[in-house]
Amino acid sequence: MTQAQSDIVRISVRSLVEFLLRSGDIDNRFGTGRSPETMLAGSRIHRRIQKSMGPGYEAEVPLKRDFPMGEGEDAFSLRLEGRADGIYAEDGIVWIDEIKSMYADVTRFTEPVPVHQAQALCYAWIVMQERMLGEVGIQMTYCRIETEETKIFKEIWGKDRLEAWFTDVIKSYEKWVLFLFRRKKLFAQTASGLEFPFPYRPGQRDLVVAAYRSMKRAKHLFVQAPTGIGKTMSVLFPAVRAMGEGIGEKIFYLTARNVTRGVAEESFAILREKGLHVMSITLSAKEKLCPLGTPECNPDACPMAKGHFDRVNDVLWDLLQRKEAIGREDLLEAAREGNVCPFELGLDASEWVEGVICDYNYVFDPDASLKRFFADSIGGRYLFLVDEAHNLVDRARDMYSAILVKEDFLKVRREIKEKAEKSTAKLCRNLDRCNKVLLEYKRETEGLGLRSEIHGLALALQALMGEMEDFRDNHPHTDLGEAYRDLFFAVRHFLGMYENAGEDYRIYGEFDAAGQFLLHLYCVDPSENLKMRLEKSVQTVFFSATMLPIRYHRELLGGSEDDYSVYVPSPFAEEKRRIAICRDVSSRYTRRGEDEYRRIAEEIRIMATAHAGHYLAFFPSYRFLENVASFLQEEAEGKYELFCQTPSMTEPEKEDFLASYRKPEKGVTRLGLCVLGGAFSEGIDLKEDQLIGVAIVGPGLPSVCTEREVLRQYFEENGKNGFDYAYRFPGMNKVQQAAGRVIRTPKDRGVILLMDDRFTQSDNQDLFPREWERFFVTSKDGLGFVLQEFWSEDH
Repeated sequence: MTQAQSDIVRISVRSLVEFLLRSGDIDNRFGTGRSPETMLAGSRIHRRIQKSMGPGYEAEVPLKRDFPMGEGEDAFSLRLEGRADGIYAEDGIVWIDEIKSMYADVTRFTEPVPVHQAQALCYAWIVMQERMLGEVGIQMTYCRIETEETKIFKEIWGKDRLEAWFTDVIKSYEKWVLFLFRRKKLFAQTASGLEFPFPYRPGQRDLVVAAYRSMKRAKHLFVQAPTGIGKTMSVLFPAVRAMGEGIGEKIFYLTARNVTRGVAEESFAILREKGLHVMSITLSAKEKLCPLGTPECNPDACPMAKGHFDRVNDVLWDLLQRKEAIGREDLLEAAREGNVCPFELGLDASEWVEGVICDYNYVFDPDASLKRFFADSIGGRYLFLVDEAHNLVDRARDMYSAILVKEDFLKVRREIKEKAEKSTAKLCRNLDRCNKVLLEYKRETEGLGLRSEIHGLALALQALMGEMEDFRDNHPHTDLGEAYRDLFFAVRHFLGMYENAGEDYRIYGEFDAAGQFLLHLYCVDPSENLKMRLEKSVQTVFFSATMLPIRYHRELLGGSEDDYSVYVPSPFAEEKRRIAICRDVSSRYTRRGEDEYRRIAEEIRIMATAHAGHYLAFFPSYRFLENVASFLQEEAEGKYELFCQTPSMTEPEKEDFLASYRKPEKGVTRLGLCVLGGAFSEGIDLKEDQLIGVAIVGPGLPSVCTEREVLRQYFEENGKNGFDYAYRFPGMNKVQQAAGRVIRTPKDRGVILLMDDRFTQSDNQDLFPREWERFFVTSKDGLGFVLQEFWSEDH
């Protein structure tokens, strides 16, 4: 990745050659380049090869070289850096060894891959300059992961030839690096005098100062701050100021929801209006950018994929000259004009901007992360701003876990025999071998289904992975089908996670609803995996309206005791909020039944009829919602309009649901029934009389299942309260998120009903935010008075 620091622009060797020397088609049918799983598995092979080379072999040698570029005010130094896999001397020649490991049959290679060779040549040029050599050798060592077979290519380059090659490469890059240098300089100049764009709200200045101080001191920051304080600008502004002072060279604004991405875009736009020259891009999912609707990223299915890399740099250059804020429509327009993939164009553009707004997975997910930033050994100087960070714990568990379905191996075996009758014997044997091991695991599964090791399966999967690669290469014109591709990626991901799994993982088998056997490689504690990503940042701010307890989030999000944390109190007057705990109802499974549903419906009806307006009620499941809805519907006519969230709701239907709330009518009451933790309990912004009350049925505890019980057991074994970590903390975070839909501005007034006797328990009340200090415990008989008193008060 290219980066600017004062009068130095840094670029990694890998990024340089991949950017300049790429060509041809996009073809992601089985992935492109080195997957993160291959890299993880390959690191073990690298170490083994390096150790076998003897005592004179230098392994993992850091290299860098500065040389001047530009003139006058545009004078700067380009720093080329990277890490050579190995350097050794033989017969008076210094050799640069570049090791590449893969699942493909490397013995069939007839020449090195051009990009790999170029990477070795760049390292050779640096070594030649440092050691004043007249010639240098490059060695390309290709190794097949599952068999450790190798294929080596060697070539000696003289000084004149290597100098000429390298000069041509740098000359091709000159306009790009000069563009970057000028942009960085302009950003720093306009950031230095930038002022906070609004009058500070109560508590907001403290948050800005805390964020800036943590960036200066390179300490991660964990922030609990209420909705409505302006968290986005409160962390983005200090990040911009810090970056202008040379602390970090790119801001990644990370979130899980489209709504908050829009807020980040607006915040960048406001800073531009105040004079900041900042380029930013919002990265969308491939499915939302693909002209085909369903992405098929190969030259046979997509005309934009054919020859994409031959055209994309020209399209990218034009886009960067025209836009400071690059969004979805900008990418689609540029892609149409240049006949390139809009998704890949967006990834390329992210290298040249100061701010990247994107989903968590672009940074943290080993499959989807931006390899151009996070696969380099030289790392980066990035600032991560993680919005709604409470969501990252479970998201990270999903990212770093893997699942295999036994029946998938049999399905692929059947399909392969039908589609390619020839040369299937070896592949089928490997599929049978994996199925046989999984069948043995299936027969042994009981209770939680925990296993201590799966070494035999890992060996079988490695052999299968290589054979699937070979089979695909040998049948280029055969449509191997979706099942084949899905299994290929599932096995590859499983092996990658297994290579990195430690005590923070649990392996267990279980049966799904259809009776299939699933083997889980489950990351119970994602902190170590997240730390590997956080090391790529200078500093990270984790912020949310629900980060309690902060200790829990700090532990699981990769923080340390030395990191900072801050609690920002609510800026809104206590009298604008009425919190009532309904102690006479419960969502416990043992209490569920017609009588309980009727009581819950009656108390929600009391809330909705105490004062005309818009209300939401949140339930632990769709079935629970439907059971209560039947009683609410009975007396709805003339009292309120009833809306219900459904599991099959489309995006337009969700927008229509919210649109009805955004246009309040005097005297009209709307009551929406939703699921806790769903689309309407987080991220939606309904202000003032658009929403005046919520009811939350139950403490949000996740359903008891194998996964949650594995979590509970793991944390108990590690001296923690397993129930809290697996159930209570995640549940109460969902409760606070839903409650946070009500009071969002100083003008808001509203009520919050906590409907379950468990909200009276001290363990749950200890997790209430400070602004919930005053609440009323009541029942159906007293609820109407509590609410009417609130609405009758003159605020």
